[in-house]
Amino acid sequence: MDKFWLNTAIEDMSDQQWESLCDGCGKCCLQKIIDDEAPLMYHTSVACKYLDLKTCRCQVYEQRQEKVSDCTKVSAANVADFHWLPETCAYRLVAAGQDLPAWHPLQSGDAKSPIKAGMTVKKWAISERKVSPDRWGEYIIEIQQLDE
Repeated sequence: MDKFWLNTAIEDMSDQQWESLCDGCGKCCLQKIIDDEAPLMYHTSVACKYLDLKTCRCQVYEQRQEKVSDCTKVSAANVADFHWLPETCAYRLVAAGQDLPAWHPLQSGDAKSPIKAGMTVKKWAISERKVSPDRWGEYIIEIQQLDE
């Protein structure tokens, strides 16, 4: 197996290589509440309405930026800005020069390995179709201090 992520700088990766880094955990698709005064970010278990909670994949991936204006689009140029991504996020790991975990599809050869390993939002996220934005605060799962 070619571990391109260990030998290729992120800015030199092809689009296909870059996209294949996503493990499909769905955590970047969870809604966040930002309190600029604190400054804090509240992570919720409320998933974007386009996240398929069975597969943990976006149902409108190619049109996601048009459908959801603030959808997270991680690139080699901005990956360092997304400090709130989980520590297991392949984009963060590769940007830091680290290897991917054994459950990552590129390591295991199995697209469902993140789900099997319990590394996705599948078992605990709820679709925003079922929760109005004024109730997102009831679904806070983590509070993160933002850099000032």
